[in-house]
This record gives sequence, structure tokens and C-alpha cells, in this order.
Amino acid sequence: MIGLTLKQLRYFEALAQHQHFGRAADACAISQPALSLQIKELEQMFGAPLVERGGREIRLTPIGLRLLEKARQILLSVGELDDLVRAAQGPLSGRLRLGVIPTVAPYFLPQIIADLAGRFPGLDLTLREAVTHALIEDLQGGRIDLAVVALPVSEPALTEFALFEEDFVLVRPAEDADKPVPSPVALQTMRLLLLEEGHCFRDQALSFCEFGESRPGALMEGSSLSTLVQMVGAGMGVTLIPEMAVSLEARSAEVAISRFSSPRPSRTIGMVWRKTNPLADQLMQVGAIIRAAGMKGHTAGGEAVS
Repeated sequence: MIGLTLKQLRYFEALAQHQHFGRAADACAISQPALSLQIKELEQMFGAPLVERGGREIRLTPIGLRLLEKARQILLSVGELDDLVRAAQGPLSGRLRLGVIPTVAPYFLPQIIADLAGRFPGLDLTLREAVTHALIEDLQGGRIDLAVVALPVSEPALTEFALFEEDFVLVRPAEDADKPVPSPVALQTMRLLLLEEGHCFRDQALSFCEFGESRPGALMEGSSLSTLVQMVGAGMGVTLIPEMAVSLEARSAEVAISRFSSPRPSRTIGMVWRKTNPLADQLMQVGAIIRAAGMKGHTAGGEAVS
């Protein structure tokens, strides 16, 4: 297997991730013909096809799947060697790949970026916004270094670091501002607007409303919290949003914001990273900075809640 390079393994891993030559080439910042050539060279080394070509997306062959498993292990180990060198050099610097869930990212990423830049001037921060399961896959695959998500994620290979707690609030049309705040059971009878499948916040809201395994017949879905609030302002129903989102979202629609009675629905926002990451001490410092930024956003959001 002389001649096999890390570059080829990275290209192959990207192809397996994106399942499309064009998207993989874009992710690797090379041309599609160049990527195809590298994959063909890999196949020549193995003497067997690694991907099934045909249709709009590719599939890995059995040999390709075995190579992918080994390639990811190798790339992850190489990345952690790089991190080990960085950990020995003192203050965090170089590239840090941060993933954030969509119900957190818009509301305090600017503060996180500014605070991290002030504390670690040599840091090159790259960001990815995605739902929790996608971020966990990226963490385990070594494509990001840490993620800000709702805890717990309960993955044995990951370290969890709690940042702060925040309540959920009720968003109703403005004309409903003086009405009693409905109980979880009462919410079952209302037209409930929630995020699409895949968002952990959706599941948390459904749990609070005590739907269990059943789903509300009057449920309507939106792609973002902003969309949900606009739908409420248009009189289409009610929704729940995290407190950090209030100051940004409530000012753009004619809605009323109310707190629930205790016990209030809430979530724990935290960070997760691979237990094998040599930068654990530095990531704890990053966590302290993100916690401070999150608490600022939490307090700002709470000021708009009646």
C-alpha cells in the first residue's frame, strides 16, 4: 500500500460523507476531475472498485466501507496528534471547528466569536450550524472539534460540559396577552407550531406538552424559530421558544411572550467533545467563555419576557 497518502484518504472520506463527486470536490476545495482522479488511483491501489457509480449519488462498495472505517480512524488519530502539539504549546491557537445547534447559533454566536477572539487572538474559528445528531456524527468523525448542544447527549465517547440552564417561553398572538397562560394539557388542544423533525428543541417542547408517543393533530411545522414566531404573529397558532431567542425574535412580530408556571419547561445548554481530544484543558477554557456569553444572552432575552 505504498503511495497511499493522507490527502487521498481525506478526499475519499469527503466523498463518502457527501455521496457526490461534485459536493465532495467543493468541500475539499479542488476540481471534480482532480477528485475523481485521486479516487481512481485509490481503486487501482486496492485492485477493486471502492464506489458504485451511477445515478446522482454514489454508494460505497464493501471494500469501500472497510476502507472508510480505517480512513476515519487514521484521520482522527492524525488530527489528535496535531492537537497534542497545540496543547503543548500553551494558549489555544490555530483552527478550532465549532458546531452549534440552530436554536442557539443565531442568538449569541456574535458574542462567542468576539469573546474567543479577545481571549485567543491566534485562534482561527470555523463554524458549523446543524441539528444535534449531525453535529454528533461530525464530532465522532473528527470533522469538528466541539459542539454546543442541548444536554444530555449520552454518548460514551464524548465529554459533556454544562454551560447554563434556560427556560422556554410561550409565544401567542398579541391579542392573547391578557389571557391565562395555558397548562401543558391545555396546549394539547391548541394549534401548536413546532420545528421540523430532527430538532431536539421540538422533542423537548412535545415532552413538556405531555404528548408522549402521540402527536398533536393540529401540529404545524416551521424550519426555524424565526419562522415559527412570524406564523404566530399571523394568527396561525402558538409556539414555544428558548428564552435566549426572545429579544431577537419577538421584536419582529406582533406577539405576546409569557412565562409558564413552575415547573417551567427548560433545557441545559452545554458543550461536547471527544474524550480522546488532547485539547481538553483548552476546551474547558473555551467553555467558560461560551458560558459567560450564554449567560449574557440569557439575561438579555429574559428582559423581554412578561
